[in-house]
Amino acid sequence: MKLGILATHPIQYQAPLFRSLASHPEIDLQVWYCHNASKQEQAGAGFGVEFDWDVSLTDGYNHRFLRNVASNQTVANFGGLDTPEIAEIIKSEEFDAIIINGWHYKSAWQAMRACWQTKTPVLARSDSHLRTDRGLMKKSMKRPLYRWFIPKLDACLPVGRWSRDYFLHYGACSERVFVVPHTVDDKRFASEAEHWIPKRDELRARWGLDPNATVFVFSGKFINEKRPMDFVRAVVEASRQGAKVCGLMVGDGPLRSECEALAEARSARIMFVGFLNQSEIAKAYVVSDALVLPSGGETWGLVVNEAMLCGRPCFVSDRVGCAPDLIVPGETGESFPVGEVQALASLMTRYAERPEELRAMGDNAERNIARCSVQAAVDGILLALGSVANGKKN
Repeated sequence: MKLGILATHPIQYQAPLFRSLASHPEIDLQVWYCHNASKQEQAGAGFGVEFDWDVSLTDGYNHRFLRNVASNQTVANFGGLDTPEIAEIIKSEEFDAIIINGWHYKSAWQAMRACWQTKTPVLARSDSHLRTDRGLMKKSMKRPLYRWFIPKLDACLPVGRWSRDYFLHYGACSERVFVVPHTVDDKRFASEAEHWIPKRDELRARWGLDPNATVFVFSGKFINEKRPMDFVRAVVEASRQGAKVCGLMVGDGPLRSECEALAEARSARIMFVGFLNQSEIAKAYVVSDALVLPSGGETWGLVVNEAMLCGRPCFVSDRVGCAPDLIVPGETGESFPVGEVQALASLMTRYAERPEELRAMGDNAERNIARCSVQAAVDGILLALGSVANGKKN
């Protein structure tokens, strides 16, 4: 099948999936990017530092960057990606199907319109869910539009349970919904974890972490949506309750200095190691005992995938999109009400006293994350494409 995929810009989590699709003998893949983010844009997006990813995001598959004619080129708003040439490409070449990654940018609608005009099957992949905070007015405006175009899609590709509910809520036929899970480079993470686990004590010493403490890691942007201050406060509270815990905070962003100031003021044992690129991040999971993701609005939370591939359980807020798919309480991690620092601190305290349970949960998490492998995502796409190709749309 001749398959086209439209994406906003190169993303570290999507590249392994594109490479795997390109290597499939039955797929002739072309990927189109609307934008190539600069180092400055990465910093402005919440990473806090200018950087380039240290793993290739574009090798191993056919791709091209579309000409963006937007006056203010950005992935941050609808009009920032305006690539009218995508319509001409779809109209001039015969594709068996087009996959659109999200529809929150103008280019996606340009592509969908061209697909409808040429009767080219169009599939949309999304991680949106109904638990994201939205004002009443925005919800009212979205409903008629979404209930018009989502049933027109030839297939819907949610990443998990909540996003599947989202498509169904807006009128998608259940027979045209195929789960394509969010994934990371699972083979690379598993390999790096295997490499670093024997050096765990050495890594802890390098970062000044107590070898006998239970280490909880926060990995992400230091922005309001990620709620890094909740992590700091929970470590402080767990320590006050007598738990022998340490915090490891990976990342950067506008709230980092505030987190550091609070940790210092409360004498919290928290190490701040800054931004770690893709080739370094596995070390942070290996030295820790569990990941904490306290986010207030996370469509999925791919750091959970990363941590589980390294054999670590995950404690996530009840607003994290992957929770119903990956968190089995007491088996692969725990969930807590968003913003409830005391509840998170109680979990830290409880499991700091039960390290053997943390290890068992980590083993379960590593097995469970197989459902979100690159191969599982490829299989989901192939099912959808097969359905469209057979004219069944189911």
